[in-house]
Amino acid sequence: MLIKGSLLAGLLAALLAGFCGGFKATPYNNYVLLADAFLHGHVAIAQPSPAIDALPYRGSYYIIEAPLPALLLMPFVAIGGLSTNQSLLGLALCGIAVGAAYRLTEKMRLTLPSRVAVALTLFAGTDLFWCASLGDVWFLAHLASVAMTMLALCELSDKRRPWLVALWACAAADARFTMVLALPVYFAMLIWPPSFSADAGTRRDRPPLTRRLLETAPAFLGVVGVVAFFVAAWIAYNLLRWGVPVDIGYTAWFHQDPAGSPSGSPFALRYFSYEWGAFFTALPQVGSTFPYLIAPISGLALEVTSPALLLALFARGERRMLLAMWSAAILTAIPSFFYYVDGFAQFGMRHALDFEPFLIVLLAAALRPRLRAWQAALCGYSVLAGGWGVWYWHAILGR
Repeated sequence: MLIKGSLLAGLLAALLAGFCGGFKATPYNNYVLLADAFLHGHVAIAQPSPAIDALPYRGSYYIIEAPLPALLLMPFVAIGGLSTNQSLLGLALCGIAVGAAYRLTEKMRLTLPSRVAVALTLFAGTDLFWCASLGDVWFLAHLASVAMTMLALCELSDKRRPWLVALWACAAADARFTMVLALPVYFAMLIWPPSFSADAGTRRDRPPLTRRLLETAPAFLGVVGVVAFFVAAWIAYNLLRWGVPVDIGYTAWFHQDPAGSPSGSPFALRYFSYEWGAFFTALPQVGSTFPYLIAPISGLALEVTSPALLLALFARGERRMLLAMWSAAILTAIPSFFYYVDGFAQFGMRHALDFEPFLIVLLAAALRPRLRAWQAALCGYSVLAGGWGVWYWHAILGR
């Protein structure tokens, strides 16, 4: 081939999302403001316009979302200043995520139709396409998290360099805090590497934990260094914002948010039924005028927008890989089911992007040895639903 499949897949995804969104700069460019603040030696930002998702605290405004996208934007903001189009970074991250997913399917030895199905499902069968076409502050965090997670999983399927897996995994957590919960799973996969390409039922020798730790100790020095750097940086960042080593941003936001409460935690058991309904029972509405089918601005259930994810239940492969992917998916999903808001204005359910990369790997494992018609139908429907959502938001809602 003149161009690698992974590069082509990523490039096409980024361009398509860009064309659908018009390559427009988002007004919700909080990460540009944060990057500019970093470049000027502080962490407080000017009040955003529109004033959204910036926490007033002790006379200044602070971004409560994790800072990775702002760090990535710093070179561009250094050149373009506050007029930098942060949406372009979102397109690049979307392309990286899709390209890495395609590369992962190559390592999993999928057929070409299955590779295309997996890449398209991640791109348009989830909220990735929709987030990339808009590039708003919240969506950029999702795009960065998915891109870093797919890079980590791709590395695990190939060279398995521990320091690089740790780098991508920590970077994902530095974009979406929920991804911290996947770190123990990555650690386990580095100690007992799973096979992403093995057929179901394949077993390999499992050396005792002590022996495995001794064998991999030198390589894990890099992991310790990477993790220590991120932890130290995060503590320093919190001290600069809040004056304490832990993050109190989301709690402080919850206390002043009309949808929140003056006291307590933004995570609570009482929010579970609300989140369950948002994830699984929110249906489209039927109107009497064009376009007749109406997507509620609060989101749609996963079985409406992304039924291809059900294919994860049919995943075939080595037991360690299946266990690791299910564990990571469940762990990273837990916070979203106990949070006080479901993502507010959105198509589909954007918080699902925290755990969907792991389900995408399981989906890929379900498409071996070949793509069947009913599997293609589920993937095709999910892709069409995602494409319709992007069209609906830009053509009907005017974004």
